[in-house]
Amino acid sequence: MEAKPTHTDSDVDSAIEALEQQLSMLWRRARSNSYKVARRVHPDMEPAAYGLLVILQREGSMRLTDIAASIGVGKPSVSRQIAMLEQLGLVQKEADPLDGRAQAISLTPAGTHQLVTAQTARKQAFHQLMEDWDVSDLTQLGNLIAQLNSTYTKDNW
Repeated sequence: MEAKPTHTDSDVDSAIEALEQQLSMLWRRARSNSYKVARRVHPDMEPAAYGLLVILQREGSMRLTDIAASIGVGKPSVSRQIAMLEQLGLVQKEADPLDGRAQAISLTPAGTHQLVTAQTARKQAFHQLMEDWDVSDLTQLGNLIAQLNSTYTKDNW
């Protein structure tokens, strides 16, 4: 059995500091890209609403409380975003077939079309940005980000 290398607290601190700096830069760039992608869906759409559209695309019709729970934010925040998306004609509300008192929220055909168009453009941009990367590096990066996302579910601050 191979011995695990030992690292000092200083080594770990330096590595985590470098990781935090790179993640901070990545998140700033991701926010900027989210703004651009949201504007491709609709010029008046807020970037935070893009994620709600993607959830509805993936899950189909959902209740407001379920959407809020899936992203870990309060119902009032999601309610405001959904109202804005409804005004833009991207989502619609209907009586929930399981509970007539509740409303199910889903993408409209226009919302689906505009979302897919924006996603296609974003995917093409990623292909151009990453065209000189080796596929194994892309795969490894994806796996490491998935591992990081999984680690974040253990948030204990």
